[in-house]
Formats: sequence, C-alpha cells, structure tokens
Amino acid sequence: MKPHVTCLMMSSLDGRLHPSRYTDSPDGTRKEWSGLYERLHGEMAADAWLVGRVTMAEMSKAGPHAPADGVAAIRPVHVAAKADSYAVAVDRGGKLHFDKGDVGGDHVIVLLGADVSDEHLAELAGDGVSYVVADTAEIDLAAALDTLSAHFGIRRLLLEGGGGINGSMLAAGLVDELHVLVAPALDGGDGIQGIVSHGAGGLAGTVKLSFLSATPMEHGVVHLSYDVRSDRDAS
Repeated sequence: MKPHVTCLMMSSLDGRLHPSRYTDSPDGTRKEWSGLYERLHGEMAADAWLVGRVTMAEMSKAGPHAPADGVAAIRPVHVAAKADSYAVAVDRGGKLHFDKGDVGGDHVIVLLGADVSDEHLAELAGDGVSYVVADTAEIDLAAALDTLSAHFGIRRLLLEGGGGINGSMLAAGLVDELHVLVAPALDGGDGIQGIVSHGAGGLAGTVKLSFLSATPMEHGVVHLSYDVRSDRDAS
C-alpha cells in the first residue's frame, strides 16, 4: 500500500518556488517565511519527505568517490538502516553522491533507474545510504512508493519538490493533498520554474483540486490546502 502523500510547498504570489528571489515585505520579515514552512513541515509529522535530484543536490555536496572495500551492490532494494524519519531522493541516473547516510538527521533513501551502475550502488551502500532500484530505466513512482511502505514502513510522506517531481507525482495520481504557503512576495523571473511543472502538456485533465481551507499565518503568509483527486479515479 502506498503512503499517504501530501505535497507541501512555499510559493510567491506568482507561483515561484525559490524564496531567495522573492521581493521583501515592508516590515523585513522575509527571513521568517522559511521558518513558517519548517514549522508546518514538523507539524505534519510525516515519516519521510521526498524531493527530486536537483533539490537533493543542494543539500548533499559530496562528489563521486570509490566505494569502500568489500561493499557489494545489492539489487533491487538495499536497506542500510531503519529510522524514525527518512529523506527520499528521486535520482533516475545515479548522479547524487553522499558522504554519510543522513541529511539533517533523516536517513537517506535514493530511488534509482535500472541502468545505474553497480559501482554507484556500492558507493551509496558504503556511505550508509539505502536505495531502491527500479525494474526499468524510468522509475515507476507508484511501485517505488509501495516499496517505501513495504521495506521502510513509511505511511505518510511529504512531497517537497522541485516542480518536476511534483508534476510527475500529480500526473501519476499519487498525491492525496496539496498544501501551499503563499508568501506576500513576487518573483517575476523570466522562464523560472514554478512549484509544479509537467512539460508542454501541463496537468490539464489529470487532477482535480477540492478546496479544504485557507489559514492566515504570521508575516502575511497564507496556508492554502486542497484535497487532490486523480481524473483517472473519477472515470
């Protein structure tokens, strides 16, 4: 059974996802917005959070390195540790590297495509990182979520972008709720990705959102929440 998936994002009024580019507020409280996001992240008490490769690369600065001697490449699932909380990264091509098995205290699990090399798998295992290798080069996200539940006991998962993985999960009908903290700010950058992206076709005809609540927070931020239903489920 797949975990309950909640997409949690922070957005400017024009739907952009990087607070470093946002306009400031008149009272200079821009620096407080990320704190509100982290507070809500904690209050949701999920077992794991999931991001794409680019987002995880901003957190793990390690480079490629040789695996430790004697470390075997196990497929399709390697459980390096069981933990109370997990940081999950989608990395189809095996481009992420780590120098330890956690990010901020959350044990790392990497979702990989079938083409990833045994050397890379051994590198991850040697660094104490868990991983799941898909049956094909492209990752079946629904199957990956089932594996996270079965092997790691993950029941509630926060999907926290970037826009590409958010769009893929929504298009696949895997998201149950959408929560967006809207900051009183604008980005305005040309060609900059928003909180959801799914190619030229977009998400038309794939999901329906039902309004749940709008909650004012400190510093001018509004918390919007929606129930998410796949159009395929309704047909």
